[in-house]
Amino acid sequence: MSRSGDTRVIAGQIQRFHSPDMFEIMSAQAYPEDYLQAVNRAAAETSEGFVPPLKELVPNIASYEVIYLGFPIWGMTAPPLIRSFLLNHDLSGKRMIPFITHGGYGVGQALQVIAEHAPGAHIDEPFVIQRDQERDTLERVSRRLA
Repeated sequence: MSRSGDTRVIAGQIQRFHSPDMFEIMSAQAYPEDYLQAVNRAAAETSEGFVPPLKELVPNIASYEVIYLGFPIWGMTAPPLIRSFLLNHDLSGKRMIPFITHGGYGVGQALQVIAEHAPGAHIDEPFVIQRDQERDTLERVSRRLA
C-alpha cells in the first residue's frame, strides 16, 4: 500500500535486488483520493478497531518463506489495512522484513501492531525511512495560495 508512492518506490527497489513476487495490499473499498478525507477515514477505523476487508488475499502465501511488508505510518501506527492483512494471512514460521515510511513522527505503535497480529512470524529489524509529509506540503501550499 502506498498513498504518496514512497512505499511503492522502496518495494520496486527490493524487487530489483531480490526479484520477489509483488502484491499490493488494497482495501475492498478504496480510500478517498483527497488526503484529509483519507486521513479522517483511517483515524476513525483505527480508533474503532475496524479491520477493513481486503480487495484480495495473497494466493499461496504458504509457499513463501520471506515476506517483505511495506507500509506508511498513518496516525502514529500501522494502517488498518496492515492489521487486516496480518489477520487474514497465516505468517507463522515466516521471516517478515518490514519496511516503513513516515513523515517525521517515527514508527509509533507499528511494530507492536505487527508483533500482535503476526505472533508466529520471525520479524526482522525494520527498514525505516522518513519522507516529506503530505499534510505539511498541503498546508504550506494552501498558505501560499491564500
